[in-house]
Amino acid sequence: MFRITKNLCLMALLAMLAISLAGCHRTDAEQQVRESIAAVAEAAEAGSASDIGKALSEDFDGNQGDLDRRGLLNMVRVLTLRGEHIGVTLGPVSVEPRGERLVATFTVSLSSGSGSLLPDRLGVYQVETAWREEQGEWLCYVASWKR
Repeated sequence: MFRITKNLCLMALLAMLAISLAGCHRTDAEQQVRESIAAVAEAAEAGSASDIGKALSEDFDGNQGDLDRRGLLNMVRVLTLRGEHIGVTLGPVSVEPRGERLVATFTVSLSSGSGSLLPDRLGVYQVETAWREEQGEWLCYVASWKR
């Protein structure tokens, strides 16, 4: 049970981090995505599921079906209730348009400030996220990561 919880918590953190990007060159669409990402980065460290949810599409897919929107937000809630804190350090970010979508790739390092839910899953990950515009707002609809 705890092994499954650890894996799901890791997936939740990585999905949150997949949304937590930064960058240099900006179009209007990229700027909107980056502003959303910055807000989610803060929410991830604060453990605010509702703020993270603002940047996710209803059909969000994390790591090819391993984690959906509801599961991710519930994992954030579990971490918060258990008093867990995960530190986030982002590496270089690349954002590029692909048709009407945006794709962002980056590295992220996860560290633990307290608790023991994820000690075997902390480390550096390569993350890729995809964003699409829905009713005037850019939302993350896919995230994938690997250690």
